[in-house]
Amino acid sequence: MKSILTEQQVALSVKRLAHQVLEDHLSLQETVLIGIQPRGIYLSDRIVYELKNLVTPSAIHYGKLDITFYRDDVRSNLHIPNATDIPFSIENKQVIIIDDVLWTGRTIRAALDALQDFGRPAKVQLCVLIDRRFSREFPIQADYVGKTIDTFPSQKVLVHWKEKHEVDEVVLM
Repeated sequence: MKSILTEQQVALSVKRLAHQVLEDHLSLQETVLIGIQPRGIYLSDRIVYELKNLVTPSAIHYGKLDITFYRDDVRSNLHIPNATDIPFSIENKQVIIIDDVLWTGRTIRAALDALQDFGRPAKVQLCVLIDRRFSREFPIQADYVGKTIDTFPSQKVLVHWKEKHEVDEVVLM
């Protein structure tokens, strides 16, 4: 087991990601943030919390997206559906999808398919804590990245959050 991000590094990365999003979307007027269920929610909740300290909280449009039935492996794996909560239209909005780890791109592809049920966005961007850049199966890249790492396909990246694991850290197994 190798440490990728310590608790302090996770906190700094979240703050930096929030600031980068705000730098590109100053008023957040036409921007919506969408966390991918289940693991992307921990990161998206934290980014939204940081943004609420920087802008008027009412300016933030935040939703949560379940991609269970949009996955291409839904039949082969046991997936327990989570709640989708997008109480606004994404029509002609700047959408920022948030997830913990970008690896093959399959989760993001499923999220893009699922988003179509909520409207046609003007633009979609991706924010991730960890980018495993050399194992893509789809031509997907992140716009906002906490840390980029090189891994072998046999390795696992585990993101632990205080809310679930009692510690914030990222480790490579």
